Order: sequence, then structure tokens, then C-alpha cells
Amino acid sequence: MRALFDSPAAIILLLLVIVLFGAKRLPDAAKSVGKSIKVFKSEMDTDQTPESKDSDKS
Repeated sequence: MRALFDSPAAIILLLLVIVLFGAKRLPDAAKSVGKSIKVFKSEMDTDQTPESKDSDKS
């Protein structure tokens, strides 16, 4: 079974992303995605903590 991103497909995909976003905006976009994932994970952790406290009060 062939990999989804074999060498030619990965190169074409990379070129397409560079053309769409531009080489200057790619680092900013990657940094933004990284921050978003970090915030999402921290919110998921803090969201689980109050639920266990609320169930103790019932």
C-alpha cells in the first residue's frame, strides 16, 4: 500500500503551500498554529478539572 504523502506528492504539496501562503508568511502561520494547539491543550486540561469538582458538590 502506497503512503499518502510519498515523495512526489509531498513535494507538490509543499510547493502548493508556498505558492498559496508565500515563503514569508509560513513561519508566522506555523507559530500561530503552535500557539493555538498549546492554548487548546491547556484549556482542555483546565476544563476537566472543574467538572470533577462540580460532581463532588452534587
